[in-house]
Amino acid sequence: MDVEILSRIQFAFTIAFHYIYPPLSIGIGLVMVIMEGMYLRTGDKVYETMTRFWTRIFALTFGIGVATGIVMEFEFGTNWATYSRYVGDVFGSALAAEGIFAFALESGFLGVLLFGWNRVSPRVHFIATIGVFLGSMFSAIWIVVANSWQQTPAGYHVVGEGMNARAEITDFWAMVFNPSSVDRVLHVWLGAFLAGAFLVMSVHAYYLLKGRYVELSQKAFKIALAVGFVFSLGQLITGHHSAEGVAKNQPAKLAAMEGHFDSLAVADMYLFGWVDKQNQQTHGLAIPGGLSFLTHFDFEKPVTGLNAFPENERPTALNAIFQFYHLMITIGMLLIGLSAFGAWQWWRGKLFEQRWLLQIFVWAVLLPQIANQVGWFAAEMGRQPWVVYGLLRTSDALSRTVTANQVMFSLILFTLIYGLLFILFIYMLNKKIVHGPYDESDIATNPQQEEIGKILTTKS
Repeated sequence: MDVEILSRIQFAFTIAFHYIYPPLSIGIGLVMVIMEGMYLRTGDKVYETMTRFWTRIFALTFGIGVATGIVMEFEFGTNWATYSRYVGDVFGSALAAEGIFAFALESGFLGVLLFGWNRVSPRVHFIATIGVFLGSMFSAIWIVVANSWQQTPAGYHVVGEGMNARAEITDFWAMVFNPSSVDRVLHVWLGAFLAGAFLVMSVHAYYLLKGRYVELSQKAFKIALAVGFVFSLGQLITGHHSAEGVAKNQPAKLAAMEGHFDSLAVADMYLFGWVDKQNQQTHGLAIPGGLSFLTHFDFEKPVTGLNAFPENERPTALNAIFQFYHLMITIGMLLIGLSAFGAWQWWRGKLFEQRWLLQIFVWAVLLPQIANQVGWFAAEMGRQPWVVYGLLRTSDALSRTVTANQVMFSLILFTLIYGLLFILFIYMLNKKIVHGPYDESDIATNPQQEEIGKILTTKS
């Protein structure tokens, strides 16, 4: 393989691995805010106990997320020097804003969150929890803004020519609020909320199936289910708005996602299928005119297809983009259905009587993570052959002195190191889950909430 393909694989691998953790941190952070808020409102020690437990898991995901994120910044310089020069002014501003407004806030309150129990008042600790949560959300804003600028550049002008050309910001707020940034930030936030909520439901469904921490797990599960239900519906709305933006600003990407070839024709919406790139056909189950309706609210209105663009300006991996995009949508609908069914069982008072449903929730933790990953794959692969849409081609963005052997060697090392980190993460996470929110050996059979609170307070 050549340098371009290897460099793209390396960056895709490192960012995909990194992206396991920030969504979990954001989602767990939201659930922690709700749990601790319930503790302040009710004085119920069970809510404090579950908050302490999830704080420990949050710290684990946050730590590995920070460590794995640093690597990508070095890759910009080693593998993508031309790209770094071109977008340096834009990305420098966005990443500086992340450090000032997000990472400092998150890190500043993290110490109080982790070590402030019984050292500061409950209200001050709650403020620290909110601060950490908001810091993680602000961090997502600036990262997504930088990426969205690559998709829909705005607020800039290009200085220099050829290999010395670079984009300079002319309007900071136009850069921040570029045509795709708001929709994409909301979509990323909601995906993170779902990742955290379904992890919480998975763990507490496991406890309920084992008959452990029953009262605590029922309350924690309901909190996470409410989050999952609300934001799975919200994700459908933000996803639709984002797709409308893609149709307007990146029509070639939308055509690739839906396997639509005709230059200007009514477009079907495929529920599933397979793209035959050679014969320029898509086979599968489709709703006639469905894409036309979702794009223009008119079943008869044409949609721009791939053949309207020069061949060298179309995405190449059409079937992969199609499959990733439709897998994301399928999982999104599954999350809505599962959350809605769980909410209905809750309303009926039978949520925890359905063991088969709890077993599904144990494994459903994988669904938001898969959806987050394949959604990013579809978005990034659909932007090709541009690394900055319409301005800089991916093939022109590479470092000129890096060889394929060097990239391959570093890719192998990253794979080994990240593999070890993932094993460590799973081991530590499993250890914390097996131990549970508190030591069961210290609690009498069928304990009361007040007794649990007294023991935990005494131990602290």
